[in-house]
Amino acid sequence: MRAVQISQLDGPSAARVVDLDEPADNGASDVVVVEVHAAGVAFPDVLQSRGLYQHKPPLPFVPGGEAAGVVRSAPPGAHVQAGDRVAALTMLNGAMAQVIALPAEQVFKLPDTVSFEAGAGLLFNDLTVLFALTTRAGLTEGQTLLVHGAAGGIGTSTLRLAGPLGASRVIAVVSTAAKAETALAAGATDTVLADGFREAVSGLTGGRGVDLVLDPVGGDRFTDSLRSLAPGGKLLVVGFTGGEIPTVKVNRLLLNNIDVVGVGWGAWVMSHPGELQRQWSTLETLLASGKVPAPQPDVFGLEQAADALAALENRTAAGKVVLRMRD
Repeated sequence: MRAVQISQLDGPSAARVVDLDEPADNGASDVVVVEVHAAGVAFPDVLQSRGLYQHKPPLPFVPGGEAAGVVRSAPPGAHVQAGDRVAALTMLNGAMAQVIALPAEQVFKLPDTVSFEAGAGLLFNDLTVLFALTTRAGLTEGQTLLVHGAAGGIGTSTLRLAGPLGASRVIAVVSTAAKAETALAAGATDTVLADGFREAVSGLTGGRGVDLVLDPVGGDRFTDSLRSLAPGGKLLVVGFTGGEIPTVKVNRLLLNNIDVVGVGWGAWVMSHPGELQRQWSTLETLLASGKVPAPQPDVFGLEQAADALAALENRTAAGKVVLRMRD
């Protein structure tokens, strides 16, 4: 099979397409073998290519945590069977390969309305956002939401999901006019530029602020995000693609009764058995009903794996980035 492999920690340019042996289920009672048609590309893959992520797989390794394709084989009694279209989570590594083998609980039936490319771009981002807005934030009908990095993978997932989950207004923070168009197409009701976003948000909300801020960026905008919250608001910390991990002066929390809430989706699902399938059930229903549209990822060919990773690192990608693993 063909697969993407990283053998040295030189960043995205280290990604090479190589021939590897296919995995087998080895007779395991819970392993599903999937023929992969598309694989998701995420920011942790970029960090791993430089040895900067907390999980450091031994070299060489196949990157990627999410995929979509067709089941080749499954154990008797599993919820999927040979021939099913599925999305799958390898969680940390291994998804950028034409064949993968993984536990049945990490494989999910893909609605017929969702393409393989869209399916490979669903799991990390949509499940993270679903967890953030429901379990961690308790989003209620009519609330307002501010989204940083709104033209990126997490950002566009938030824009797609927030309205169907009850948000009445979703304000997207972007860096360029072109990214504003991406955000509006994904579901934003308003867009503001990152430079001066606090003042713009104050103007849009009549000085009240927003109920929730979802932030996968971090960095120097964090304090102004806190200042953009309405009394009783919550700032959801999803990641730090901006590089810098900000600190909080807790007196700011006290003054307006606001919260800073961590969103560690991976840690949560790994410590809560059955949570992955529960979250997927909710998301699948939203997708199958048409209430939430499937993502429209930025698709690269398999031989362009290095370019796909670089697009995330350089912030030139619009929305989710996906590799097409087969012709």
